[in-house]
Amino acid sequence: MASLWNFVRKHRFELIIAVLLTLAYFFLRLYRIMSLPVFTDEAIYARWSQIARFDASWRFISLIDGKQPLFIWLNMTLIRVINDPLLSGRLISVFSGFATMIGLFFLGRELFKNRWIGILSSLLYLIFPFALVYDRMALYDSLVGTWAIWSLYLEILLVRRLKLDASLILGMVLGGGVLTKTSGFFSIYLIPFLLLIFDWKSKRRSERFLKFIILTLVSIILAYCYYSILRLSPFFSIIGDKNANFVYPVKVWLMHPFTFFIGNIKGVFDWFTIYLTWPIFVLIIASFFISFRFFKEKLILLVWFLIPFVAIALFGRILYPRFILFMTLFLLPLAAFSIYEIFARVKNKYVSFVVVLAFLLISLRSDYFIIFNFAAAPIPKSDLGQYINDWPAGGGTDQIIDYLNSQSKKGKIFVASLGTFGSLPTFTTEIYLGENKNVEKKGYYPVPSEIPKELLEKSRKMPVYLFFSNQKEFELQIKNWPLKLIVQYKKGIGDSYSKLFKVESK
Repeated sequence: MASLWNFVRKHRFELIIAVLLTLAYFFLRLYRIMSLPVFTDEAIYARWSQIARFDASWRFISLIDGKQPLFIWLNMTLIRVINDPLLSGRLISVFSGFATMIGLFFLGRELFKNRWIGILSSLLYLIFPFALVYDRMALYDSLVGTWAIWSLYLEILLVRRLKLDASLILGMVLGGGVLTKTSGFFSIYLIPFLLLIFDWKSKRRSERFLKFIILTLVSIILAYCYYSILRLSPFFSIIGDKNANFVYPVKVWLMHPFTFFIGNIKGVFDWFTIYLTWPIFVLIIASFFISFRFFKEKLILLVWFLIPFVAIALFGRILYPRFILFMTLFLLPLAAFSIYEIFARVKNKYVSFVVVLAFLLISLRSDYFIIFNFAAAPIPKSDLGQYINDWPAGGGTDQIIDYLNSQSKKGKIFVASLGTFGSLPTFTTEIYLGENKNVEKKGYYPVPSEIPKELLEKSRKMPVYLFFSNQKEFELQIKNWPLKLIVQYKKGIGDSYSKLFKVESK
C-alpha cells in the first residue's frame, strides 16, 4: 500500500493528465453518439451480430461477404448487455479507440524514451478528426487501428528486448488484427523493417539476431494459427474473392501496373490531408528536421505509414477514406515529437502554447462539426455522402421504424423493401422489427417494373408499406407502382430521402 501511495505521489501530475484525457475521450466519443444515422454497412454488421448471437451455426456469418468475423464476435457478445446492436457496435469502436489512445502513449514513450511524447501522441489522437468519426461508428476500422498500433509497439519491444512474453503477446495481437481485416497482415509483412532499430553494435549480435528471428517466427506462426480458425467455415475462400473486389490481384495488376496509380494517389492523399489537416502534416514533416535524434525510430513510423499508403494506391480498385485510417495513426507520434520540441525550445511557455494551439485549431474546428453538424463537417465528400447526405445513409430510418412499430400495435402489417443483401431498409427492418409478431417483411430483388402480385394481395388483408431509401437505380422501377407517400425524411443536406409508401389496394 505504501509503495502504491509513493507511486501516486511521484507520478501524480501524469496521473491527473491520464484522468483528464480519459474523461475528455469518453465525452467526445459518447456525446450524441447516436445522432449520426445508421450507415448501410453498420446495419449489415448489426444484423450479422444479431443472427450470430442466436444461432451458433452462423458465428462465421461475415464470411459470406468475405469479411473477417472478430468485430461481429465482439458485437454479438456485447448485445447480450446492450439490446441495440447498432449502439453496441458503436461502443466497440469507442473502446477500441480508447485502447488505441493508450497504445499511442506506450508507442511514443517507447520509441522516443520520453513519456511526454507519449502523452502528446494520445492527445493528438483525442482530437484527431479521422479517429473521432470512426470511433463513433459501428465499423471495423477503429478496431483495425487498435491492433495496428499495439502490434507495432510489441514489435518494437520484441526487437529491443528479445523476450518470449513479448513474442507470445505479439502473436495474439497480430492474430486479432488478421481476424478483423485483411489489412492486419501489414503488421506481419513490415516486420523485416524492424531491423532498422536492431542493435547491430552488440557484441552478441549474431546470437541476438537469431533469437529475434526465432521469436518473430513464433509470433507469426501464432497469428496464422489464430487466422486458421476461419478455415472451419466453408465460406473461408470468399475472403480472397472479396479482397479482389477492392484490390487488384497481382496477375490483373501486371496488365496495367500504373494506370490507376496517379488517380488513386491523388485521391487518398486528398483524404489524408483533409482528415489529418495541413498543420499536423507540417508537424510530421518537421519532426525529421527539428531534431536529428531518433532518426531510425522516426523512419520506422514513416515506413509503417508509407508502404501501406503506396500499396493501397498502387493496387486499390475500390477505395474509401476509412481504408487509410490505421496507417495514419503511425504519424501521430511524429507530430507529437515536433510539439514536444517546440515546448522544449521556446523559453516562453505562453508563446509555445499559442503556437501549438494554432497548429491544432483546424482539427478542433473539424471536431466541432463532426459532433454538432456532421452534414457540414470539413471531411472528405465521399464520407459525407455515405454517412449522412446520400442514399447509403440512414437519415429518417429511426422515425420510419417508430412509425411502423406504432402501426403494428393496431394489427398486422406487411413491410416491403427493395433489395436484399446490402439494403438499408431491409436490414434495419429485420434488426428492429424482426421480433415483432405483427410485422411481416420481405425484401425484393431484382426490382420489377410492375408491383409484385403478392403485395397487392397482402394489401387487401392488411396495411402494406414500402420502405424506400432513395436508391437511384430503383426509382424508375417503382414509378408505376400504386403507392401513396406517407412520410419522407431528407438525408443531411443532400437531395436524398428516406421514404415510406403505402400500397394502395386495387
